[in-house]
Amino acid sequence: MRQVVLDTETTGIGEGHRVLEIGCVEVIERKLTGRHFHKYIDPQRDIDPEAAEVHGITLDWLREQNA
Repeated sequence: MRQVVLDTETTGIGEGHRVLEIGCVEVIERKLTGRHFHKYIDPQRDIDPEAAEVHGITLDWLREQNA
């Protein structure tokens, strides 16, 4: 069986928050295939301090990654 496992990080929880990181890996027969995708996204809004505490991503750091 083929599966794609997806993970996201966001600017916070609730209305108006946005995705700032997305990643996924492909798994076939419960084994990683080596195929993956990862992308940082400028959310064009502030990141809640509580969310940054969980994932460790700050707006300044994120903008450096997309530079």
